[in-house]
Amino acid sequence: MAMTTENAKVPAAACAPQAAAPSAIARFLDSDIWYSFTRSKVTMLAAAITALLILSAVLAPWIAPNNPLDLQTLSLMDGSKPPVWSADGEWKFPLGTDQQGRCVLSSILYGMRISLIVGFLGVLLAATIGIVLGLIAGYFGGKVDSIIMRAADVQLTFPPILVALLFDGTMRALFGTQKSESLIFWVLVISIGLSFWVQYARTVRGSTMVERNKDYVHAARLIGLSKPTILFRHVLPNVMGPVLVIATINLAVAIITEATLSFLGVGLPATEPSLGTLIRVGNEFLFSGEWWVVIFPGLTLAVLVLAVNMLGDWLRDALNPKLQ
Repeated sequence: MAMTTENAKVPAAACAPQAAAPSAIARFLDSDIWYSFTRSKVTMLAAAITALLILSAVLAPWIAPNNPLDLQTLSLMDGSKPPVWSADGEWKFPLGTDQQGRCVLSSILYGMRISLIVGFLGVLLAATIGIVLGLIAGYFGGKVDSIIMRAADVQLTFPPILVALLFDGTMRALFGTQKSESLIFWVLVISIGLSFWVQYARTVRGSTMVERNKDYVHAARLIGLSKPTILFRHVLPNVMGPVLVIATINLAVAIITEATLSFLGVGLPATEPSLGTLIRVGNEFLFSGEWWVVIFPGLTLAVLVLAVNMLGDWLRDALNPKLQ
């Protein structure tokens, strides 16, 4: 009976309900990255500006005063109107209009939308190419590594503008002028992607060369996992930290590259303007007194790139273990 009583005694700790595991959001809010973010007012301001600009671009069809891409809504009688705070300004066009009567504010919202899409897709393409080639070069080594790295060295000799000019000339030669204008969007994306993949490849290659000698990779080989499974399921998650930093910084560079190409006339046509196209078109009327046509798109581009760059710098420092 005594033994039965002793066996019936259960520790109070075993009867207590176990605490639920914290959610992913709770773990993130308790992480060093979130602490570093909340401690930097400049970074929070940059994040707020970036989010505001991206949200404005996404909601452009609903918040823009009018659609600058719809020719039926344009009137030449509304052309060359100054901003609303000027004597001849109208609340219908807060930042004024260009010579075709397009609202500058609406053009900026729609143009920023195109610039962001080109930048995001270009960075995504560059990251995809660079990550795949970097994983292959770092894991296999030998001749494969030498071939990929020599191709990366050759790629560095071609600036993004030259790559875009080569693509533009090729598209015009193959499809003609009219056809190439409809494909110029993808020409810009491919040009940016092929120009920036080297940074990802070199970074991922170096990290993969370290990861391939660790125990979890040897264990994956012993249980018979295929090389693609080892690379993309086990190695890739452990090399994504530096990739995220490069992608954030490259987004700003990609937007600047697209704006530069559009300013040079290689980018999108004036009927579907990006920020670079708006600056190029507005620059033609700068000395005629219509300064608002070029100043406001230029300021928007500068603020967007500066905010994204500041986020990239913070993320680089936050993920650097030497600064922890």
